[in-house]
Parts: sequence; C-alpha cells; structure tokens
Amino acid sequence: MAFKPLKDRVLVEREEQSNTTASGLYIPDTAKEKPLEGKVIAVGPVAREDGIDVGDTVVFANFSGMEITIEGKEYLILLSKEVLGLIN
Repeated sequence: MAFKPLKDRVLVEREEQSNTTASGLYIPDTAKEKPLEGKVIAVGPVAREDGIDVGDTVVFANFSGMEITIEGKEYLILLSKEVLGLIN
C-alpha cells in the first residue's frame, strides 16, 4: 500500500460483523451498524510512540475519524487520541 499516515494518524480497516446474532437470528445489511473496532494497517510516527502499532486491533468511538477509499477498499483514518483502547 502506498499510503503512509503522518504524525498522530492511524489507518484502520474495520472488522466485519457477523450476519447472525448469538441466538441464530439473521441481521440484514440495512440493520447493521458499522463496527467500532478494526485492524491497524499503517501508523504515523507520533501514534507509534503512543503505543499503537501495525497489526493491533483497536476500539474507537462512533463517528470518529474520516472514511477514505484506497485501491477500492474502505479505510478509516483516526487520530491516536480517538483510539479508545487495544484488544489483545
């Protein structure tokens, strides 16, 4: 990928949600909410100092960041302060 975040920016690919609930009910695409976690694809130098690295799974707030499309895939650019936490 030719995208490199600057300063405290983080490039995230959202995790896909499952189409069924734990009890087996089907969730149509129109009723799904966008997931609030994703995998870090690229990290700026300041965000790396904040402890965020490529490959981490992060949690972020609803309406955080800016959505962009790179090479036909949708990504989210977040500030490192918009990342609420890491999932191990």
